[in-house]
Formats: sequence, C-alpha cells, structure tokens
Amino acid sequence: MEAVGNKQEVSGVKDEVREDVLKRLNYIDGHLAGVRRMIEEGKYCPDILKQSFAVRRAIEKMEAIILEGHLHTCVIDGVKNGREEQMVQEMLELYTLIGRS
Repeated sequence: MEAVGNKQEVSGVKDEVREDVLKRLNYIDGHLAGVRRMIEEGKYCPDILKQSFAVRRAIEKMEAIILEGHLHTCVIDGVKNGREEQMVQEMLELYTLIGRS
C-alpha cells in the first residue's frame, strides 16, 4: 500500500461485488431512462413517483452491497494493518452522510 495524502491507497470494489453492482447500475440506468420518458410524455404523477421510488430502492440496495463488501474486505484489512482509527473515521463519515438523506 502506498500513502496518498493522509490516507493509504487501498484496492477498490472486489470483482464479484463489481459485477453485481454493474448489473444493478445497468438496471438503474434503464429504469431512470424510463422515468425520464414518463415525465417527457406527461404520464400520471403517481405512476412516475412509483417508478422513481423503485429507482431509489435499487440505488439503496446497490449501496448496501458496496458497503457490505467494504466491511468484509477493506475495513478488516485496515484493522489488521493498524489503521483502526482511519476505518472508524470512514464509517463515521458514511454514517453521517446516510443521516443527511
């Protein structure tokens, strides 16, 4: 690992998680394009909202998958490598961001 600023450079999303996330992003892209089309066509507002709620749920599921992968790999590696405080700070930052939703 190489130091970058005050953080250590770490690997990104693992391959098996990346594949799942990319599939979900394709679904989200398509669904979001459908929402845009519905708005452009002047569809009924509750129908548009139902579809946008589905997009939001899909994004939340994707985020949960990424977070779970991070907890099972990067966080464990960080703790094993003596970066407990950095890992705690990352988790606190994410927790704070979630609370702002």
